[in-house]
Amino acid sequence: MIHIEISERTFHFKQPAGTSRGVYTRRHSYFLTVTDDVRPGIKGFGECATLPDLSCDAIPEYETILRQLCKTVETLGKIPYDILRPYPSILFGLETAFAQLEAHGSTMLFDTPFGRGEVGIRINGLVWMGSFDEMYQRIEAKLQQGFHCVKLKIGAIDFGKELELIRHIRESFSKKQIELRVDANGAFTPNNALQRLEALAKYDIHSIEQPIKQHQWKAMARLCAVSPLPIALDEELIGVNVKSMKADLLDTIQPQYIILKPSLHGGMYGTEEWIQLTEERGIGSWITSALESNVGLNAIAHFCAKVYGSHITTPQGLGTGQLFTDNITMPLEIRGDELWAIK
Repeated sequence: MIHIEISERTFHFKQPAGTSRGVYTRRHSYFLTVTDDVRPGIKGFGECATLPDLSCDAIPEYETILRQLCKTVETLGKIPYDILRPYPSILFGLETAFAQLEAHGSTMLFDTPFGRGEVGIRINGLVWMGSFDEMYQRIEAKLQQGFHCVKLKIGAIDFGKELELIRHIRESFSKKQIELRVDANGAFTPNNALQRLEALAKYDIHSIEQPIKQHQWKAMARLCAVSPLPIALDEELIGVNVKSMKADLLDTIQPQYIILKPSLHGGMYGTEEWIQLTEERGIGSWITSALESNVGLNAIAHFCAKVYGSHITTPQGLGTGQLFTDNITMPLEIRGDELWAIK
C-alpha cells in the first residue's frame, strides 16, 4: 500500500530573478513524502512546483488536483502516466519520490557514474537580466568561478545595450574560451527577430533560446530555416504533452536544439519521449532545471546522468542550487564548471 503526505514551502531568491515575462522573488513548492508497507522506514521525497504564467499546470485549483491525483496513486499503487500528462510538475514530483523509494531512500536516484560521485556534469553559468553594469558584474563573477559556458538572459533592457555587453565579452574572451548562449524568453517579434539574430551572430553565439513567443509554429519554422544562429526551443514545448503532437512540432519547426525541463515538459517520462524523438531527427538537446529547490535539482541531475550517459559533453543548465536564501541541503556541489554528487 502506497501512502503520500503533502507539505508545502516557500523559497526566497537571493536576488530577483528577472526574465522578459517578469521578476521572481520567491518560489512556492509542494513536497510529497511517499512510503509503502513493503519497505517500512524508507521514504521518497519529490517536489511539485509550477512557474506562474509559464507552466501549463499553473492553475488556481492546483492543490486540489494535486491531492486528488495523489489519492489516485495511493489507490492504484503506481503512477498513472496517461492521467498525469496534463500535469507535468505533479508527475515529476511523483517520479522523483518513487525513484527515491526504489533507491531505498538514497538521494542517488539512479546508479550512474555521476550518482556514484565518479564524474561531474558540465553546467553553464546563468546570468540574470538586469542593468548593463549588473549583468557585466555577474558575468565576471561566473568567469572567476571557472565557468566556460555562460547563458545570458536578454530582452529586458535595450537591445543595443545587450549587444554592447556581448561585444565587451567577446573583446576579452574568444569562443574557444567562453561559450555564450542567450535566452530571449520570447522577447523578439516575428518582424524584428531575424535582424536581431543577424546582429547577435557576429559575436559567435552558440545558440539562442526561444527568440519569439511560443505558439507561432510557422513563424518559428521560418526563423529556424534562415537564422544565422542555432535556435533552441524552450517555452514552445510547454503543454505539448502527447507524443504525436511532439513529433508534429519537431517536424514543423525543425529546430536545431530543444531544452528540456522535466517539471515543465512532461516529467521524466515525457522528457525521455522528447529525447527519443529528437535523436531520431538529428536534433540536439540538453536538460535544465526550472528554478526548483535542491530536491528537484538533485532529481534532474541524476535523471540527466541516466538518460545521457556518463560522457555528457554539452553543458547542462543545472547551476541553480545557490538561488535561494533558504534552500534545502542536498548532497550536490559545484566544482569549477561541473556539478558533482557528494558521496
